[in-house]
Amino acid sequence: MNVPVVCLMGPTASGKTDVAVSLIKRFPFDIVSVDSALVYRGMDIGTAKPDAATLARATHRLVDIRDPEDSYSARISSIAARASRTNSPAE
Repeated sequence: MNVPVVCLMGPTASGKTDVAVSLIKRFPFDIVSVDSALVYRGMDIGTAKPDAATLARATHRLVDIRDPEDSYSARISSIAARASRTNSPAE
């Protein structure tokens, strides 16, 4: 099955989240964060991490899924992305 993928990229604090949240109101898709800092819990300052109200309006996958002392890699990201689609734990 071919599923279209839209990538919205740009520098930190350039408005990507606002655009994604407005698009999700019109189109059925998942927002998947690929920002290396957003995967870590507690790293909220300097990362432009979406606030709780924004996350409540539009779920962002792969945000706050690891503690800062835990390692993270592209392989783990791929496993976590698949797990988030099925609501399974990412191990």
